[in-house]
Formats: sequence, structure tokens, C-alpha cells
Amino acid sequence: MKLVFATNNSHKLEEVRKILPSTFQIISLAELGCVEDIAETGETLEANSLIKAQYIWDKYQMDCFADDTGLEIEALNGQPGVYTARWAGEAHNDAANRLKALTLLQGCSNRQARFRTVVTLIRGGQIEQVEGVVQGTIASEERGDGGFGYDPIFIPEGHTETFAELPASVKNSISHRARAMEQLKNVLI
Repeated sequence: MKLVFATNNSHKLEEVRKILPSTFQIISLAELGCVEDIAETGETLEANSLIKAQYIWDKYQMDCFADDTGLEIEALNGQPGVYTARWAGEAHNDAANRLKALTLLQGCSNRQARFRTVVTLIRGGQIEQVEGVVQGTIASEERGDGGFGYDPIFIPEGHTETFAELPASVKNSISHRARAMEQLKNVLI
């Protein structure tokens, strides 16, 4: 089954291709020839995910899916949430985003957080949304060289290592994206 994944994020694409079975041919925006930057103008993860998938469906009439992910930190009233990728500025600078989180949490004992991924699938014009969540905490400093984004500061529940310290195979089996992709797979099969 061919599915367009409405993302320009090579890290996400690589993760999803590892998570979904090889029976799914995942086509990236670059492989599709779509060079537009699809504006994420929604106020929620659900809205942004739908905007991206709807754009691909409307333009190419191909079955597709899109995701939007947010890190929601309890002590910061759910921030950065929908602004996760550009929290420290429009440059989408991962290091600056992590630094902002660590700075705002200095001296804070409540470091509870969760990653939430919402996936919108459009197949044959029909829209379905699924969600994956992983609970955890924010580390007091960056640790690990793997992953991307907030991975060096996010410790998933049940582990002592950050996502960046865990082997990719472990992260990809327990992450918010993995859980959302499992839900997507259940919808597709």
C-alpha cells in the first residue's frame, strides 16, 4: 500500500519507515515532488495534522497521512504543545528549544511531561485521526547523542535514560510516534 507521509522532516520519515511494516510504501514529500512548505496554522495538534494531510489529498488525490507532535510540560501549563518545533523562535532550532525548556524548569521539582502525536489519515477521501502518548519527565540536563528534537532531555516513563540515550529500536517501540503509528496500522489493516 502506497501512502504519502506529509513531512519534510527526515528524522520523522526514518522513524516511521522503521516502525511501519515494509508492506507500506511510505512516500515522502520530496519523493512526491512536493516542495511547498505546508503552513501549520492550527491551534491544536489535531488541526495541524489535518491541515497537512488535507493539503496533500486536495493537491495530489493520494492516500496520505500527516502528524503533529507536541511536548506538553505539566509545570509550564502544557507548553510548548502545538509550538514544540518553533518554541524558541521560527528557526526550528532544536538546541535552543531544549535550552528554553531546561531554563524555565530550573529549580522546579515537577518535571512531569508527555509527548503526544496526532496522526491524520486520509484514505479515499475519508478522514481518520489517531493519537499516541508517552508519559515521562524532563531531565535536568541534556544526555545522549541519538534521536532529535527534545530527545536528549525527555526520559520516558519506566526508563532512566533519555530518548537520546536509548537504542533507536527501544525508542521506536515505546515512543509517542510508535504508539500513534501502531494505531494507524490498526486502522489501515
